[in-house]
Amino acid sequence: MILDIARLLLFPALMAFAAASDLFTMTISNRVSLALAAGFLILALLSGMGLYDILLHLGAGAAVLAAAFACFAMGWVGGGDAKVAAGAALWFGFGHLMTYLVYASLFGGVLTLLLLEFRQWPLPYALSGQAWLLRLHAKETGIPYGIALAIGALMIYPETEWIRAVDLTHFVAR
Repeated sequence: MILDIARLLLFPALMAFAAASDLFTMTISNRVSLALAAGFLILALLSGMGLYDILLHLGAGAAVLAAAFACFAMGWVGGGDAKVAAGAALWFGFGHLMTYLVYASLFGGVLTLLLLEFRQWPLPYALSGQAWLLRLHAKETGIPYGIALAIGALMIYPETEWIRAVDLTHFVAR
């Protein structure tokens, strides 16, 4: 039952935290990425995932990390975004990776368009005392892409083997 709770909550909670952190501070702590990696490894081992499958998941994470850091080097994404994307890829493996990347890209595009539009309008006086909102509204500020990465991940996660492995009979009232 504890393993099922961990499958249900750990990844979604970490991705939601990454999104909230990026929204409010425009940064994502390395601790989130490390927790994603450690959580994957621990749950993979406790779930009985085979070595070959673990290596495939590690390969997916490494591939995304390499591509995302190339994007970081070009100034297209932040370092925290690159690491969180790789952490999510680690959980999804190659089986759900392309779908995740498509969702994250689509949500990232929508987020970018919404923020660009939001930044064209003056911030209402009642909201001008919020430092995070001022930072989000500033035209020179980047896009908190961790939000899109988290939404994309949370859209895909219910379709993964992590959730399919949950024994829902533990959670049904008897």
